[in-house]
Amino acid sequence: MKDYAKTVHDPIHGSVRLSGVYARIMDRHEMQRIRGIRQLGSAHLVFPGANHTRFEHCLGAYHLSGRMAEAISLGAEDSQAVRAAGLLHDICHAPFSHTLEGLMEDATGCDHMELARNLILGKIRTCREEDDDLFGGSDTIGEMLSDEGIDPEVVCGLISSPETTASEMNSLQSRIDGPSDHFRSKDYIHQIIHGPVDCDQMDYLLRDSHYTGVTAGHIDCERILATMRVHNDRICISRGGAPAAEGLMVARSLMFTSVYFHPAVRIINRMTVKAAEASGLDLKEMYLWDDSDLEHRLIGCGGVSSEIIRSVRGRRIYKKAFMLGPSETSEDTALFLTRYYERANRGKLEKDIADKAGIPEHMVCVEMPSPSVLMNKVQIGKTDVSILEPDGRVVNLTKTSPIAKSLQSRDPFGWSVVVACPPEHREAVRKAASRIIEG
Repeated sequence: MKDYAKTVHDPIHGSVRLSGVYARIMDRHEMQRIRGIRQLGSAHLVFPGANHTRFEHCLGAYHLSGRMAEAISLGAEDSQAVRAAGLLHDICHAPFSHTLEGLMEDATGCDHMELARNLILGKIRTCREEDDDLFGGSDTIGEMLSDEGIDPEVVCGLISSPETTASEMNSLQSRIDGPSDHFRSKDYIHQIIHGPVDCDQMDYLLRDSHYTGVTAGHIDCERILATMRVHNDRICISRGGAPAAEGLMVARSLMFTSVYFHPAVRIINRMTVKAAEASGLDLKEMYLWDDSDLEHRLIGCGGVSSEIIRSVRGRRIYKKAFMLGPSETSEDTALFLTRYYERANRGKLEKDIADKAGIPEHMVCVEMPSPSVLMNKVQIGKTDVSILEPDGRVVNLTKTSPIAKSLQSRDPFGWSVVVACPPEHREAVRKAASRIIEG
């Protein structure tokens, strides 16, 4: 079985070869589920080519994690673990990707990364009940990894978000290194999956750009890999690769504006959330469903859920009735909006607008940026790339690049609030939203 291998022809990275445990994991039912989850949720209704899936993205992240491991000369055990993390990092994404993640967290008490840990270690169901006859009793993915000498706890630690504590990472890493090296955090390994320049980010920018046709996401992946170094426990880009790192930051910012935060995409996402909220479905095992599973369940609920999801499927999308740009948003209005950012509060604002407009609450969708964007706070995030100078000093890209620095404060949305509804109610909703939001 160790010789079992496959070559996958990928439009982004060319031939991607998987062998041994990676090829067998790729064929697992848990991985096959994410073939049915579109990478960009319902964005294909705005960008018709965006039908690529989380499965393709995970293969790309696996490929790039391996190339990054080679670029920084990781040892064999670390390289094996990081490639497994790249392959498995999105294995528990909810249907429609990030759209319903908040609802899944509420239902399960875990985000998709913590669910991935539980699934890999066999602490939760790995298939739907109706599929127990096919997959019930299978070895867990963690057991498969262990059989190949790969510590599943280390893989799960790499999948975890950057908030994972240093002590936890040290504990996980000591299982590979042994007691003599327990004091080394090796955080740079974690940065291959979650970092300013990581395999996840590089693949989704290249892949989403390709499939949406939005060329702003193109990055010089080869130059980034060629100039990648490890210094003082962090992944750095040597000075010669700084322009490529700048390009990645620009691409990321422009893709957020052009695709991820596109107003129509956000409206569709909000419609989908409202359909799920109105359904009354038990969402505790939503991590086992794909897009089609959820759609059929929502339609089967009837009522508001069915109406909304069938409207989305037929591209009867709510239209903008009211919208404010950053320059039109006073400080008082921005402060007002921050109170309604959380999903539960958003529903209250939608109900207030709907009541004033004289229409049902489910016909109003409100979308807005995070409070930090609304209040014009500096966004450091993934613009803080470490640059290794020829003399051995490490400086943040934002300290030496006006481009990177400007991205810290750039508003990737281009709007402060969007209120949408069915076209026939636009005027009534516009007046109601204006009165409530602007006062």
